[in-house]
This record gives sequence, C-alpha cells and structure tokens, in this order.
Amino acid sequence: MSHQALARKHRPRSFAEVSTQEHVSETLRRAVSGDRVGHAYLFCGPRGVGKTTLARVLAMALNCPHRGEDGEPCGVCESCERIWSGQTALDVVEIDAASNRGVDAARDLRERAYYAPSEEGRFKIYIVDEAHMLTREAWNALLKILEEPPARVIFIFATTEPQKIQQSAAPILSRCQRFDFRRIAVSGIVAQLEAVLEREGHSASDEALRLLARKADGGMRDALSILDQVLAMGGGELDSESVRRVLGLVEEERYLDLLDLLRDGRHGDVFSFVEALLDEGYDLVEFYHGLVDVLRIVLRLRLSGPEALPDLPGHLADAFGRRAEAFAPGDLVRMLALASELESTGSLRRSGQPRLLVEMLLLRLSYLDRTVDLEELLRGLGGAPVAPDPPDRGAPRPRTDAPAALSAASPASAPAPRRAPAPAPESPETPAPPPEPRRAPPPPRGGDLGAAWDWVLESGTGVPSGMAGFLRNADPVLRGSDVVVHLPGPAAERLAADAGEKRGLERALEHALGRPAVLVVEVAGPGADRSPGETAGRVTQDTVRETRLKELVNQEPALGRAVEELDLELLD
Repeated sequence: MSHQALARKHRPRSFAEVSTQEHVSETLRRAVSGDRVGHAYLFCGPRGVGKTTLARVLAMALNCPHRGEDGEPCGVCESCERIWSGQTALDVVEIDAASNRGVDAARDLRERAYYAPSEEGRFKIYIVDEAHMLTREAWNALLKILEEPPARVIFIFATTEPQKIQQSAAPILSRCQRFDFRRIAVSGIVAQLEAVLEREGHSASDEALRLLARKADGGMRDALSILDQVLAMGGGELDSESVRRVLGLVEEERYLDLLDLLRDGRHGDVFSFVEALLDEGYDLVEFYHGLVDVLRIVLRLRLSGPEALPDLPGHLADAFGRRAEAFAPGDLVRMLALASELESTGSLRRSGQPRLLVEMLLLRLSYLDRTVDLEELLRGLGGAPVAPDPPDRGAPRPRTDAPAALSAASPASAPAPRRAPAPAPESPETPAPPPEPRRAPPPPRGGDLGAAWDWVLESGTGVPSGMAGFLRNADPVLRGSDVVVHLPGPAAERLAADAGEKRGLERALEHALGRPAVLVVEVAGPGADRSPGETAGRVTQDTVRETRLKELVNQEPALGRAVEELDLELLD
C-alpha cells in the first residue's frame, strides 16, 4: 500500500514546471519576486489543469525560507514539502467549499484570518477549493475581509464554474485578481506523459499516448490517473490495444466499417452492426462519442486534407481520407449536426435504452441520400438556371424523383402558366433564335364577367404581385353594378389597405368588360362575419390570435364564458 498515485507524485513543485499555464505561473512568479502579491486571487478553469497546484506553489514561494531571487521556491525544505503534499500546516489552510459552504464556516474562516502568521516574515494563506459551492450568505460574510484583509493574509479561490460566483456574489469579482486557466493541448499532455514514463522507467507507443491524451480532454490530472490505471494492467510496456481495453474505446476499424455501410446505403446492416458492438462488450455511449470525433475528422480531411490533422497517424489518415471522398462536404456537415444533436439534447444520457437511440441515429445517417439540394428543386420547378457543380466536388448527388414530379404539376395549381422552353440549338456554333414576344388575346368586351375575369388573370393586367393564386380561386359575382369577390382574410385585407392595387384591378376589369366596374372585396371563411371596415389594415399577430380565439370559442362554448369572466388572451 506504499504506492503513490502518479497525479500526486508528479505534481509540479515550481512555477516553471506547470504545463501550458505560463500566462498565470509567470505572472505569479514575477509578483513574488517583485513583492507585488495581491491579497485575493480567483483561479478559474476546467478540472485538472493546475489551479490547486499553482495555489500551493504560490504558498510555497511565499513561505519558503530558501526562495530564489527569481521567486521560485526550493521545493525541498520542510515548509515546501508540507505544503506540496497537502499536509497540515499552520500558515497554509486548504478548505473544501463543497463541504464547508455555509455562513458559519465563512464566519469561522474570517475570525481565524485575523490571527498573525506563526513566524515573522511568513504569510497566512487560505486556499478555498470549489469556491462556487459557497452560498450567497457565506460570500457576504467574506466581503469585508476580502476588501480590507489583515496584513500578510492571502485568499486563493479555485473554481470550475465562475459564472455561479457571478450570479450569486458579483461583488467578489472586483475584490480578487482573476486568472483563467486553459485546457492543455494533446501535444502538451503527450510530452508530459513521456517525461513521467521516463522517470518511472516505462515506455509507451505514440498511438497509446495519443489515445490517453485525447481521453483526458485537456486535463493533466485525468491523463495521469488514466496512465496509472493502464500501467497497472499492462505492466511496463504500453500499447494502443491495452489502452483501448482499459478505456473501453472502439477500434478505428469499426468506424471504417460504419463509413462503408453509410456510403453503400446498406440500411438493414445497421442493426447487425450495433448488435455486434454489444456482443463484443462495447459501451454504446463511448461508441457515440467516438463517432462524433470520427465524423469531425472525416469532415476536416474532406475540406483541408491530411495536413489539417498532423497528430493523426498516416495509415488512419489514408483510410479515413479514402472514405471522405465518397461524401460531399454538405452531407458530412448534416451527419455531424445529426450526431451532435443527440448530445446537445441530453437524451442519450437520460435514456434507459441507448441502443434504440444509436440505431435510430445510424439509420438517419444512412438515409441521408434521400435529401434534395435546393438547386435541384429549383431546376425541377423551372426556376432560374444554376451554375453546375465544380468538377472536383465529392460523390455525385443522389437521384430523386421529387423535382420531376413537381415539374409535372397541373397548370391549375401553378401560380401562372409558363411558356414551354425553346428547343436546344442543333449545333453550338448556331445560337438559338430569340423567343417571340408573347401576345395576349384581345379582351372579350362582351359583358361576360367570367370571361373578363379569366382574361385579367391570363394576361396578368392589373393583378397585384403574389395575388394571382388567391384571385384564381375566387368566383366573382355581380351585385348590381359592383363586382363582389370573396378572398381569404389576409388577401382581402391587403387589397382593402392598398388602394392603388385595388384600383389597378378595377381598371383591368373595366377594360375587359367594356363598362365601368366597382370592385368590392369581402372576406371568405371564418372572417366573413366582420364588417368591411374591420378588414382594412395589414395582418398582424394580434389579428391572427383574435381569429384563432374565435374559432376555439365556437368549438367550445364553455371556453367563451371563461374568456369573458377571466379576461383571457390567446398567447400561442
């Protein structure tokens, strides 16, 4: 039982040994050497990146009797040894705010802070870990002493969630010097692990160290803890196979098989693929996280090539690169969005059946070949021509019958009839003749309202933009000398509000009928019971809510009494 964890054994003893956090360690070292140490610090950052370690190193430097001129502690004297190992020290007190979060603990801390250090020239230092767990009352009890602390007393607060301190005790931030710690890069973790293994007398392959560093997710303490676990299983030599067994990681070959499955559209093989993962004992949540990383790698290879991922081994870069060529970048973006959606909603963590969620995700990825580009849809509808795709784009777009079906829609459902396209020229040297100008038929002028109405819509004379569909479905009737047209609420309100559009339609009718005509617009459907004055004006959110509320009241009379008695309004 004499073994000491690597995360404790190889904890840095000086500012220079702290990896990646030079912007913090160098500032603190210069503050110590220049006698400009503040009275309160707030260390913020992810777990395992050196917050508590730097707090201890600062305490060692301030109380080390053999401190160098550059501000570095010696790290070997009795005072440094006790502070570095976390043992009981008279002048350095570490407090876990998660278990001492109340106002009574804060008052006790405040009272003890007024006692002088044990020796002349030393500092009394309080290190409060997980500071975001302190209650609002506890922070209020510390406000005054943080603003005007006793001489030679220093407070260091470490937290992974500074936003909680901002929400519960914002005045604390102005009383502390804040330092934000960064995540440690994969290369930095690998370099540190290599140094630790060399001191321990072990060796490891580059692939194994890369897997450990990626699993640590930017935390050096997590990386050392995982390394300790893998060493206990694999002995003196670390390889990628032992790391995968300990961490439960899925081999890259599995993801390569999955990419082949998605590329070939073998939808039914999704179930057997997931079942094979479960039979071999893999955790589906771990497989999902690996899937997101693989999709991200494939997308980067598709966009930027192998040089964008220098840490990826050559054989994996070649294998993933060949699969990436089978997918268009847009398809990979949609696949990555679908996969990340499962994590953002948190459904995978809460579900008792992760197998079903993973199978549905893979099926959705395999059916992405059914999607249709907007450009293809516009071509099928006869819209403006779109420039062809560049020749170096990925796999050809999937075939679909949707544009052809849409282009074959009946003329009655189209907003306006289209002229058939001119035939292609026989040779590229001979340009196609320009299309002949369209000639509208003469107006009927016979007094027939139906024929005149059809002529107006056919010629487009006086028809407001976007109103052809509404007017085509309307049946005009004569009421004396007036032409009455029943339109849906929004269309009727638009004509009522815009006198210019209404007058242009009236002139077109007069020209077709051969006599004066007055156009009267009435609301058809649920809004027909309103007076003409009520239909004037644009459609707003309030009018839509009012119409919807009337429909609900008509369906349920009891709701009407509740609306009147309680003065209810429809919000959504």
